[in-house]
Amino acid sequence: MFAVIKTGGKQYKVAPGDKIKVEKLKAKEDGSISFDEVMLVADGDNVRIGKPFVEGVMVEASVVGEGRDKKKIVFKYHSKTRYKKKRGHRQPFTEVEIGAIKG
Repeated sequence: MFAVIKTGGKQYKVAPGDKIKVEKLKAKEDGSISFDEVMLVADGDNVRIGKPFVEGVMVEASVVGEGRDKKKIVFKYHSKTRYKKKRGHRQPFTEVEIGAIKG
């Protein structure tokens, strides 16, 4: 059984027991969170697709931890004008473990 959820402007394919890193959520560490924006649920041959979301389906997850991703280099450069700018960015994330797909 798996589902496709939407959070933080991105879509994730999840199954019970998966650990995924999503955009930072306002949830306490060792807490729980539920995703109600489920776009697809598949259980064997039984597949339900939402328009845009499947009604009555919820994915429950527990928060494992929070952190910041590896540094991404943002480099801007204009040739022939002596313009260059180098910056780094570390995106914050929340790591969650998928518990159950209900509905």
